[in-house]
Amino acid sequence: MLPKTWFAVIVSALVAGSAPVQAQTNSMAAAPQAAALKVTSTAFQDGGRIPIPYTCSGLNLSPPLAWTGAPARTETFALICDDPDAGYKTFTHWVVYNIPKTAASLPEKVPTNLQLQNGTLQGYNDFKKIGYRGPCPPTGTHRYYFKVYALDNTLLLLGDIDRAKLEEAMKGHILAQGQLMGTFKR
Repeated sequence: MLPKTWFAVIVSALVAGSAPVQAQTNSMAAAPQAAALKVTSTAFQDGGRIPIPYTCSGLNLSPPLAWTGAPARTETFALICDDPDAGYKTFTHWVVYNIPKTAASLPEKVPTNLQLQNGTLQGYNDFKKIGYRGPCPPTGTHRYYFKVYALDNTLLLLGDIDRAKLEEAMKGHILAQGQLMGTFKR
């Protein structure tokens, strides 16, 4: 039988040990009491099927996206599109950052250039390409999340930027976030 002091130490350690796990899980979460962005598309509804033109079965066009609800302190926006159903890891389809604070949308068919005319930058997806690459699940129905982040600064990133580097740079700068989820099956 353990003395009461040891029991208290073990319980305290177990309780304290759970905090880092929660912090890791929510590492990309917006700050407490942050506003929520509403993300929409004229191409599909939240939870709806992504139309073929925006997939590998079609033209691989990026879908039109819009967002509302950005806090007044927003300086730039960032976007990550991913597929958590890819199996071995969450597969990233699009990385976009330094979208100007005056923008409230991305049009259909964003060029796959590193830098767009308005200064927006794109990083590498998990296809090892710059820009958007549409849904292309090998089997079954997959979910695709278009996540938009309102940031309090312009990100000064150098080199080949991918999702991990963008997420690291965004830490502590997210004012609000929102997402739109679409599904696709070939």
